[in-house]
Amino acid sequence: MTGLGTARVLVAGLGVSGVAAARVLLDLGSSVLLTDAAERPVVAELTAAGATWLGELSVVPEGTTLVVTSPGWRPDSPLLADAARRGIEVVGEPELAWRLRITGPDGVPAPWLAVTGTNGKTTTVTMLEAILQADGRRAVAAGNVGRPLVEVVTARDPDGTPTFDTIAVELSSFQLHWSSTLAPAAAAVLNVADDHTDWHGSFAAYRDAKARILERAPVAVADAGDPVASSLVAAHARPVTVTLGEPVPGQLGVRSGALVDRAFSADPAGEVLLEAGLLQVPGPHNTVNALAAAALARAAGVPAASVARGLVGFRGGAHRNVLVATVDGVDWVDDSKATNPHAAGASLASYPRVVWIAGGLLKGADVDPLVAAVAPRLAGVVLLGRDRDRIAAAVARHAPTVPVVTVPSGDDDGMDGTGVTAEATTARVVAAARGLARPGDTVLLAPAAASMDVYRDYAHRGTAFAAAVRALG
Repeated sequence: MTGLGTARVLVAGLGVSGVAAARVLLDLGSSVLLTDAAERPVVAELTAAGATWLGELSVVPEGTTLVVTSPGWRPDSPLLADAARRGIEVVGEPELAWRLRITGPDGVPAPWLAVTGTNGKTTTVTMLEAILQADGRRAVAAGNVGRPLVEVVTARDPDGTPTFDTIAVELSSFQLHWSSTLAPAAAAVLNVADDHTDWHGSFAAYRDAKARILERAPVAVADAGDPVASSLVAAHARPVTVTLGEPVPGQLGVRSGALVDRAFSADPAGEVLLEAGLLQVPGPHNTVNALAAAALARAAGVPAASVARGLVGFRGGAHRNVLVATVDGVDWVDDSKATNPHAAGASLASYPRVVWIAGGLLKGADVDPLVAAVAPRLAGVVLLGRDRDRIAAAVARHAPTVPVVTVPSGDDDGMDGTGVTAEATTARVVAAARGLARPGDTVLLAPAAASMDVYRDYAHRGTAFAAAVRALG
């Protein structure tokens, strides 16, 4: 971005991405102003480096030429609304990173291969990272996962060359809302389901934010089984879809138990990438994720052998369909990352008979379609969190014979509503699930909701669950 060396930039929100943006802007010589709801410890470091701390603001300071916002800040927040009224540009950290990319020896910046979707983003982008690295590329996963993009795109080796030659980018709808010029070399919208309508204001606005990732991408990838995502790529100049069925031309899919590419292969019959049974992450949704990662890699010229090496070696991330233990013939699985109904549905579909642990903050999402779809699989339900009664009502409507246990819990920064720790609440939840489960069942933590009413985040929730399960042994 030209002119940043003399720019007066307000960084709004000092989370991981905001702090990284402030550091890079200071290195460029920008005049950096800082605002947040509270003064975090990192403020001392940033002010020592030349930034100015202004505390909490509701209006943009005079002379500001750019606002870099945290993805969590809603467009209708007073500060950002003031910027909009006054015509001051607001960008997110990914948009800033796109404008700050450094060039390699060939004179061009490292290409971005970008992924968004309601669910599966992190799994897909880390699968893509594994494939690219298996191909010998200096690749990294960044954005909504891993390191902030502003750090990655400006990183140099000691000899001055860029550290990375390809970047696997995960982008949330919040980040995409504040992005206007991103042009990834290939982009995927995995799926679009009801989520974050409280932030975006409507499902249509949420969908349109997701679609921004495709606007300037030469190749657009989507799951053919997701009607919204597939409709977004249908009118694209180079649409590619993935399917769990036999692929047609322009698709990657599954034939006779193997992942096959009929979109980028020179052979009209397609090219076998690998046997599906070699994937180390369970569930049909993860097969779709693998196909999407393969599609993006193939769009970037990665050969089939590298796709296979990367996917065979991939083991998945924490709190994503992880088998914690088997106790008395019952499997206990942590999918705390299933923070909305769509993700929980994909997780529940992986197991035939489930004691389901759910609840938290539904963020305006409708849970009825999920419960109706999974009702035949449910052996029991254990509920916690602020919106537990909404899920209980849905279970009563669609699975009235399934036993339900509700564990009282509220929202007090790691404490439930009665002053009991989140860990103690989790132990009660696990004990209740154990009472419902029978040998051969799976007890599945797939909450369909955000965690911040009882836990710090989904990782805290999953870690507490795993500790309580291990205590059973």
